[in-house]
Amino acid sequence: MNIRMIGFDLDGTLLNDQKELTEYTRSVLSRAREKGVELVVATGRPVTGVPKELLEFPGMRYVLASNGGRIVDRQEKKVIYECPVGYDLAVRVLRIFDEYDTLKEIYFDGMGYAKEEEIARAEYYVGSQPVVEYIRSTRAGVPDLWEKMREMEGHGLDKVHAVFRREEDQKEARRRIEKLGGLVVTSAISRNLEANALGADKGTGLLRLGSYLGIPREEIMACGDGENDLAMIRSVGFGVAVENAVESVKEAADYITLSNNENGAALAVEKFVL
Repeated sequence: MNIRMIGFDLDGTLLNDQKELTEYTRSVLSRAREKGVELVVATGRPVTGVPKELLEFPGMRYVLASNGGRIVDRQEKKVIYECPVGYDLAVRVLRIFDEYDTLKEIYFDGMGYAKEEEIARAEYYVGSQPVVEYIRSTRAGVPDLWEKMREMEGHGLDKVHAVFRREEDQKEARRRIEKLGGLVVTSAISRNLEANALGADKGTGLLRLGSYLGIPREEIMACGDGENDLAMIRSVGFGVAVENAVESVKEAADYITLSNNENGAALAVEKFVL
């Protein structure tokens, strides 16, 4: 199989549940780079939320962040592509999120912003301690998220995101947001919602980056687990789901590997690329 580029989701895929990149996975990625394969972070996280060890991983030059809302070339320190949510539409999404018990975030220019008070209560919204630590270490806390929004007036946002306390609230809010139109609404973890602009998804992003680099879809592989990975699993030449993936991703995948806690993504690279 002639794979020249691989897009990796992070949470639940390349990273284990402790948000760690194992030594085995590191060694497989290094071997793939030595073979000349482009390794691409393809995540719902903002650019500043990508672990330092991946941003500095030798040869891992490109980051597809915010579900494709922003693609950056780390080496050249430039934005290759951005597909922002229009300001007025982002305000409407945030107003809906604000009606529920949520931890709300806005992603702008590669940075994630959240209310300081909600970051301090992250355990209340997120059950996993590694996720709590990730939020606290990567988000810019602000006293008033709406005041921050007003500062951005006239500019588009990479993504609008919320984690809900109650699953039934998340489902209701999703129906309301989808009715707004002009958005791609997905979920990556339990009780979260991610709102991107139409045209901003991991599949479109990987194909766009492939075109930029002269790599056709048939030579692109993607590994993922969540609903926000479904577009790239369907779009690329070879889609891989980890065992812990949601059913829709497994059904769309060309291959199902072991779980993220069993180095599943690395094993798939070893099997089909190395």
